[in-house]
Parts: sequence; structure tokens; C-alpha cells
Amino acid sequence: MAEPKKNSVLLLYTGGTAGMIRNKEGVLVPFDFEQIESLLPELDRLPFHIQHWATKKPIDSSNLKPDLWSELAEVIASEYDQHMGFVILHGTDTMAFSATALSFLLKNLGKPVVFTGAQLPIGDIRTDAKENILTALEIAGAQAMGMPVVPEVCIYFDYSLFRGNRSIKQSSDRFEAFSSPNFPKLAEAGTHIRFHQDFFHRAVGSFSIQKSNFSNRVATLRLFPGMGENHVLPLTTSPHWDVIILRTYGSGNAPSEPTIMNALKKATEAGKVIVNITQCTTGRVVQDTYEVGRQLTEIGVIEGLDLTLEAALVKTMFILGQGSFDSRRFKKAFQINIAGEMTAPTDFHH
Repeated sequence: MAEPKKNSVLLLYTGGTAGMIRNKEGVLVPFDFEQIESLLPELDRLPFHIQHWATKKPIDSSNLKPDLWSELAEVIASEYDQHMGFVILHGTDTMAFSATALSFLLKNLGKPVVFTGAQLPIGDIRTDAKENILTALEIAGAQAMGMPVVPEVCIYFDYSLFRGNRSIKQSSDRFEAFSSPNFPKLAEAGTHIRFHQDFFHRAVGSFSIQKSNFSNRVATLRLFPGMGENHVLPLTTSPHWDVIILRTYGSGNAPSEPTIMNALKKATEAGKVIVNITQCTTGRVVQDTYEVGRQLTEIGVIEGLDLTLEAALVKTMFILGQGSFDSRRFKKAFQINIAGEMTAPTDFHH
């Protein structure tokens, strides 16, 4: 990585479609990231310098492992004072997971960390990579009165900026690949970039990096009509999981089938934690709305409020990876809003 210069943005490349070109046979292959200027000559017109960092080998985001999250956080922490902001080129399939993880690792972040990527390779005629990268860089370098405009981990895609830990990948083939179903956009790009500063998560305190081994002792269980005890027991009785994320119906409802309820109850009595998140794209869990949800409260299931599945999983892995498991400690930590990933019950407007 070249020596940082004043007024610079650090561009981190991990892999993904944005960093691909087609060879003579039409097969997608990673390009030499050091040659990005030849593919994006517009970089020279930005009012700040671009510095580069890349993983040793490009990573298909489907092969992502949590080690990358810690590596990216370490790089950003070591370069934090040298740059106005950071842009991470990342494959789209697991981008929401990575953006969520970075939002937890980078405590009291006060600068932009903008994830972006593309649905088409940068060398394709109709690629979305160029616009996504250039605007993400503009956002990362945006300042007002000498201070960064954006103070958090975000995803920029198709003219929209989303909070990273509120985002989901909603489409495999449309340019508008991401959305933030339970939280407003942070910015919209048109002829100008309109920042919605009222929605920014502003931390209080000095920047630091959090440590976590990101334990994978978590499983998910999605309810469906007709499921029985044999679908539930392999998870609830397994010694491999400390936490089970239960994906329920509607506002947090589950079937009142006694065998299923008994299996969940035995799991909580054995010290496992069960977190309730809705299968719905928008909305939140309120277990006491219906009797079929209240029974979950009675057996010790905790509400996941309006967390996305990605946020619920990564938050669980993050907390579990910070020390030995204790169900009470976990429940207390899980219900703390770390980086704006969920809306507290008192903040909902009816």
C-alpha cells in the first residue's frame, strides 16, 4: 500500500463481481487491482487522493469467513487517522453480513466505511460497477466544515446509501440489489448527493476496535406449516449450538403444537438462548400481540425486534465470540443497540 497522502480515501478490495473482467474465453477473472486507474480513469478527477489495499487473493463472497471481518477492521483501525474515509469493494452475496460485522467491530466510528460492489463486472459495457465505486468514493470523501459527513458503516448501491447493519440483498439480478426494509435511506444520489443526516448513527466517545472471534455456535430454525417435533429436536438438543434464531410468522408468532413448544422450552431450560425474528421483510417482533406469541415469552424466548436475519446472526456470532457463553450475559448484551442495528420498543411510532 502506498504512503497515505493528505485528503485521501482508502479503497479496500476483497473481491466480487466489481473487480472482475472477462478474458478471451468470456470467463470472469479478477483484474490486477493496481491497474484500476486504467479501468476507471475518472478517479483522477476526484478532489482527493485514492490509496489502495487488497486481500492476498480475491475472495468470492460466497466463500467469506469471519476472519476477513477482523482483517478489514484491523486495516481500517491502523489507517484510521490517515484517511477521510474508506470504501470496501466486496461481493454482493454476503455484503450485508460484512457491513454488519464491521459496524460492531469499529466502535465509536466517526468516519464513513462504505461497502459497494456490482451486479456486472467492471469491464462490461453496461456495468454498474463504475457508478457504484465512484459515488461510494465521493461519499467516503464528503466533508462539511472539515468533518466527515457520514459517520458510520454503510452500503452504497444503485444511487442509494443504506445503513450497513440494516441492509439486505433483495435481488440477484437487478441493479437495485439492496434495500433497508426497516430503516430509511441515509442518502440518495442524483445530480447531487442528498444526505439525510437526521438518520445517521452518531457515536459518542473515542474510536477503537472491538475484538471478537465470531463464534459459529448459532443455528437458525424457520417455521413452516406442518412442521413437527422431528424438525425441531435436532437443533434444540444439539450440543453444538448455544443460540437458536427462530424465524417466526408475522409479529413473532409460532404454532401452539405442544411437542414443538416443549422442545423449545427444554432448550431454554437447558441454558440455550432462543431469539425470535420475523420471517417478514418489514416489521418487527412483538411476542405479546397474540396468544401464540405470548407462549414464546413464557418459555424464555427473547424478541429480536426489527433485526434483519443478517444482523441477528452476525450480532449473535459477535457476542458469542467475546468470551465464554453465559445465557444471562448473552441476553443482556444482545438487547443493547450496538450500532443502530435495531429500533428499541420505545422508539417505534404507532
